[in-house]
Amino acid sequence: MILPIVAYGDPVLKKEAEEIDKDYPNLSQLIEDMFETMYEASGVGLAAPQIGRSIRMFIVDGSPFAEKDEDEEEDPRAKDMEDFKKVFINPIIEEELGAEWGFAEGCLSIPKIREEVIRKEKVRMTYYDENWNFHEEEFDGYKARIIQHEYDHIEGVLFTDHLSVLKKRLLTKRLANISQGVVNVDYKMKFPAIKKGR
Repeated sequence: MILPIVAYGDPVLKKEAEEIDKDYPNLSQLIEDMFETMYEASGVGLAAPQIGRSIRMFIVDGSPFAEKDEDEEEDPRAKDMEDFKKVFINPIIEEELGAEWGFAEGCLSIPKIREEVIRKEKVRMTYYDENWNFHEEEFDGYKARIIQHEYDHIEGVLFTDHLSVLKKRLLTKRLANISQGVVNVDYKMKFPAIKKGR
């Protein structure tokens, strides 16, 4: 089932999410719905707070980063992205490593805005998968970038929080418009400033 994605301005996006256990109700269905929702919106990652659930879980599928034109050079940061489809439950980023690099990030909760965000190139993390197997792994390149972006969501942080004061000021009107639903999107969204029943 395709779920509405919560737009910028909803308090759930600024809350630190809660850990869950194996008994979390209908978890398999929720994961399935999240993947369906993410694909419908052409995203590469989706965190539970973005569908209104304040729980520490996110999903990723980096395969769009593996697609390139024939004449395009291979980007070393996009290595093995075609197989990068995962579920992260109760993840902890233990360490961020390597050089910092900038990339123009976007977010399904903040449509039509892309801005450069500086992040470290590697992460070492622990997490549970959808079968409750425990993993300790290191990710780099675009994998690390997607993970850091989604991990921010479960910490109540948005990519716009990484921007300079000036950049944020320049985006104020556009962000206000998004929370009021004044934006063209081709996927289902829930806007905090639109009152129910109106």
